[in-house]
Amino acid sequence: MKATINNFQIDLSKPIDISISLSNTDANPIAWYLEKPEIEPVKFGDWVGKVSEGSSTNFNNILFNPHGHGTHTECLGHITKEFYSINQCLKQFFFTAELISITPEKINNDGVISKVQIQEALNGKTPEAIVIRTLPNSEIKKHTNYSKTNPPYLEAGAATFIREIGIQHLLIDLPSVDREEDEGKLLAHKAFWNVKDVINLNDDARMHCTITEMIYVDDSILDGNYILNLQITSFENDASPSKPILFKVSEF
Repeated sequence: MKATINNFQIDLSKPIDISISLSNTDANPIAWYLEKPEIEPVKFGDWVGKVSEGSSTNFNNILFNPHGHGTHTECLGHITKEFYSINQCLKQFFFTAELISITPEKINNDGVISKVQIQEALNGKTPEAIVIRTLPNSEIKKHTNYSKTNPPYLEAGAATFIREIGIQHLLIDLPSVDREEDEGKLLAHKAFWNVKDVINLNDDARMHCTITEMIYVDDSILDGNYILNLQITSFENDASPSKPILFKVSEF
């Protein structure tokens, strides 16, 4: 089945999933000093919501944190005093996207993605979404405990550049666009969303723009242009677990 979006043709039968699944195993990725997610059957007295234990259905409770347990998409409500919901901010779900691969630069023992690297990788392109794959790249990203490891992050100037050229959606295979321990400055988040005051939100803050973190882009997926389908759960929360899907494109 094929569809046409923004003058590009895509084959809907060939989705490229760049999300990481969530499980209650030690293989689940973790960030921000959390334990693994919990997925447990409901229990009422002697009744257990599990078919293998006599129930007619499997009936689980799930306890997880969207920011620390896998692929998630967040809105500016992540850093503002006033409540904003990803379910209200994200109202469109298909976007032109550019996948780029970058080896973070070493600066004072940190891995940093710079404005110059983003600028060179985009080479003048201005898609609606940017997907950043960091190098080196391996499937270990799908199972890493990032807590207390100081992962690479995005230079604030790089986030500003991404905003200034009109990119609305930023996707990255790291637990955060900011440094793990940055004294709460969150410079890249603020630069991307154009948030100048987290208490009294400025009128030109980018309400409809999103950041998606902890994706995984396999090496078999080539850099270049795609159509992105950004799928979220209908949570009234600053962030939601998400399932970003890429589609290869062909022009008419």
